[in-house]
Amino acid sequence: QLQLVESGGGLVQPGGSLRLSCAASGFTLDNYAIGWFRQAPGKEREGVSCISSTGGSTNYADSLKARFTIPRDNAKSTVYLQMNSLKPEDTAVYYCAARGYVCRGSPSEYGNWGQGTQVTVSS
Repeated sequence: QLQLVESGGGLVQPGGSLRLSCAASGFTLDNYAIGWFRQAPGKEREGVSCISSTGGSTNYADSLKARFTIPRDNAKSTVYLQMNSLKPEDTAVYYCAARGYVCRGSPSEYGNWGQGTQVTVSS
């Protein structure tokens, strides 16, 4: 059974960094694009970043591309979200999700989701 598990969230001060991990079990990531999404209290889930199955294509929300990167390691069946210069408005539950091969922007295009990891940016 295809499962995704996020980890690496926590409390960080403004300006700090976190690296989230999205680990796959029950399958290999070779044929899957992985998207990162986030949802803040009272807000809709929004796309953060996505990387294609080969790693050859990456997408970022315009407001985040200068601070976030999305490396992947297919050998470890893991995709990361490196978040730098964090701001209080980055506080949210972060989710990873999988779909076949290529990225899409809408959460509805992804069929497999992790349980989420909380990121809180506060002094």
